[in-house]
Amino acid sequence: MDKIQPLNGYVLVRIDEKKERKTSGGLIVPDTAETRKNEGVIEAVASDAPKTISVGDRVIYKEMSGTEVKYEGVKYLLIEASDLLAKFSAVDKI
Repeated sequence: MDKIQPLNGYVLVRIDEKKERKTSGGLIVPDTAETRKNEGVIEAVASDAPKTISVGDRVIYKEMSGTEVKYEGVKYLLIEASDLLAKFSAVDKI
């Protein structure tokens, strides 16, 4: 089985599949009509990427960054680690 291994400081981020949604009036809004969400889960990290990020982290990245890749029916983005803006952390209080 093959897997995607990012190189040169890139990370592989899984994109959550959007589904069509219905408005309260019953109109169907396709996912192509909505803006792209700029968060996802890191699936793989290049060996030279910063050690502050790791597989499984849920992150926010810059809009319109990365190269979209579809592999085995799942959509991913290859993003430069420098395009990551934040990661979600579990805390007791904000």
